[in-house]
Amino acid sequence: MRSDRLKVALTRRLPHVVEKRLDELFDVQLRDEDTPLNKKEIIDYMQDVDVLVPCISDVVDAPMVAQAGKNLKLIANFGAGFDNIDVTTALQRGILVSNTPGVVTEDTADMTMALILSVTRRIPEGIVVMQTGQWDGWSPSAFLGGRLTGRRLGILGMGRIGKAVAIRAKAFGMDIHYHNRRRLDRDLEKQYSVKYWESLDQMVARMDVLSINCPHTPSTFHLMNARRLKLLKPSAVVINTSRGEVIDENALTNMLQNEELAGAGLDVYERGREINPKLIKLKNVVLLPHMGSATHEGRIEMGEKVIINIKTFADGHRPPDQVVPSML
Repeated sequence: MRSDRLKVALTRRLPHVVEKRLDELFDVQLRDEDTPLNKKEIIDYMQDVDVLVPCISDVVDAPMVAQAGKNLKLIANFGAGFDNIDVTTALQRGILVSNTPGVVTEDTADMTMALILSVTRRIPEGIVVMQTGQWDGWSPSAFLGGRLTGRRLGILGMGRIGKAVAIRAKAFGMDIHYHNRRRLDRDLEKQYSVKYWESLDQMVARMDVLSINCPHTPSTFHLMNARRLKLLKPSAVVINTSRGEVIDENALTNMLQNEELAGAGLDVYERGREINPKLIKLKNVVLLPHMGSATHEGRIEMGEKVIINIKTFADGHRPPDQVVPSML
């Protein structure tokens, strides 16, 4: 397939340098506005293009894939995740799926530490007081939080991001533990100064901070369910910069509301933008609008991976970041 004739459609605006390069290489359908498309609009986009470039917020489910045009042969996701796409159905129809892994590692790990600090040191509360002119001056009992040094951090998911979080947490003097479906080599455990727990229940019950860094798969849906959340100490803090579906959000909200947990820092939510209204009102929660990977550098690197995946496919080869069944 010749790359200069490849038709590519973007569902959202991408960094200018990325759009410019795509336009140089392919016949690209760009967006004028950076607004979400509905399902019908995405289906329309898939009718006469060779490649669709959706973002992780764009659902491309089985019924939508079934209505794709005969020319669609690649869905090049702009994002490390791919649970927004029914990969199995796509592959059955001969449509490859690729993603952009690895480029958001440092940015997401930075945001994880930012949320840990924000919750444990009550930073948002201090910002509100200053911005509303309510500060009466320093007080020995005001805004008391807790230091990170010596606290136990449990990392759920020791992939790229989990390892990057461990490096940062070590610099803060935290005692780092992890649970993963596969244990790391002993040398890597020493390198990252982490201790392995085969039992997630046992780890959760002993942590001061729990950081969710695993992907959303059928096996991780509600991995932190009501029963497991109740194993956490009342003084514990939950941080999630991975996928909202990993936590039972209603159960978490109820525990925070009843002061059965000290706090939470969340960048992702179980139902996307539909956040539990009770969660929004809680003072012991820091909520962010899914901005863990939102850096200029990260977005450009994601775009570069999309370009490489499409260009490699256009040259007759498998995209380097193709999602394969073993990843599902």
